[in-house]
Amino acid sequence: MSGAPIIVWLRQDLRLADHAALSAAAAAGPVLALYILDDESPGRWRWGGASRWWLHHSLHALQQALPLVLRRGRAEHVLEAVAAESGAQAICFSRDYAPWAPAQDMAVKALCDRRGMACHRFGGALLHEPETIRTGSGAPYQVYTPFSRACFAAGEPKPARPAPAITTWEGEIASDRLSDWALLPTRPNWAAGFAPLWTPGEAGAQAQLSRFLETGLASYADQRDQPSGSASSRLSPHLHWGEISPAQCWRAVRHAMAAAGGRLDQTGQKFLQELLWREFSSHLLHHWPHLPERPFKPEFAGFPWASNPDALSAWQRGETGYPIVDAGMRELWATGVMHNRVRMVAASFLTKHLLIAWQAGAAWFWDTLVDADLASNAASWQWVAGSGADAAPYFRIFNPVLQGEKFDPEGVYVRRWLPELAGLGNHVIHQPWMAPAPPRGYPKPIADHRFARARALQAYQQLRSASPV
Repeated sequence: MSGAPIIVWLRQDLRLADHAALSAAAAAGPVLALYILDDESPGRWRWGGASRWWLHHSLHALQQALPLVLRRGRAEHVLEAVAAESGAQAICFSRDYAPWAPAQDMAVKALCDRRGMACHRFGGALLHEPETIRTGSGAPYQVYTPFSRACFAAGEPKPARPAPAITTWEGEIASDRLSDWALLPTRPNWAAGFAPLWTPGEAGAQAQLSRFLETGLASYADQRDQPSGSASSRLSPHLHWGEISPAQCWRAVRHAMAAAGGRLDQTGQKFLQELLWREFSSHLLHHWPHLPERPFKPEFAGFPWASNPDALSAWQRGETGYPIVDAGMRELWATGVMHNRVRMVAASFLTKHLLIAWQAGAAWFWDTLVDADLASNAASWQWVAGSGADAAPYFRIFNPVLQGEKFDPEGVYVRRWLPELAGLGNHVIHQPWMAPAPPRGYPKPIADHRFARARALQAYQQLRSASPV
């Protein structure tokens, strides 16, 4: 179709269905779909290695259904160039909640005004926009439970939009090749284990949702904390990249709950609450954009974090001497994801056993997680560290031995990721130093739990004592 195109600027919304910006553009004229790899605006929060692996494959999948123009550079500069080259009549895009996004959006609106173009921004990454869920006094929520109640009270999301009929613009315009971006690792190929486990793209997201509804939802509430099981939804990277919308997931679970005649009400409700934790994290990031960099609670700026590069490296490599922690860190490196319960244990170990600042852990997760969401990463790390909104109590210090015995009692998860411990019995699998013949090649604990717990409690108590009443 000839005529001036409408640019659809894709961000973390790499799908066709339930895509308000794409649907609006498709209804108004020929579409020029544009993805910009902007490594400048985010600064240190440009996509990490695992994220780039996923992005490559997600864009490749989307290219099979929608012709994409690929450009690299600062988003507003690229948009202005593409608008000039194509003679575009409008720009449509989905809202982003990253700290740099508001200034970026204002710059895009300004360029549209200069060129006499229409500018349309749409929601869709969240169930509720950050301005709509407020306390009775009009303030943003800082505690998850009342926030989730307010979200449930706000009503069900609108029905998901089907993928629109799209007429693509037929004009000539330069585009990068996806391979030119070198998003994939070369040598060594540390992502070799990702491909058998993940199917990035909208089709992969829908298939994973169907699998979860069929095989995982019924046991989600009871078994989601067991790292050796399969009750986890595994939808987080698909949600992060916008290959599926939270409204699509919400409605699909609601439909399954209704079809089950009440049998899935408890477990379905638990999953919806987890969707709302993701929502809560994005609301926090919107209202407190310093969340990825600085403690939510200002008094934590003076916390006596330790500088211990050797301990940080041992944690990153999965060589702390605590099997449940090490299994999680090795799962992360091999698969690009870590079980949620183990994430909490590993994060608690870093911040409380080692007294290493949560920012160091968040930075490692940012580089190694395929679902490295800025809001969830920052909010969750601060929750564990005690510095965040609705944070875990400072005295909650996970015992890695007891956590392993409780959630991996047969040692299935540990043996999967720590084959050097495979020969140990269940009674010592989570404390191998107690075995009659400790396994060769596995390190002794780098921190004594009792000592580390006492040291952490003292540091947190001193912080509380020094804080103004």
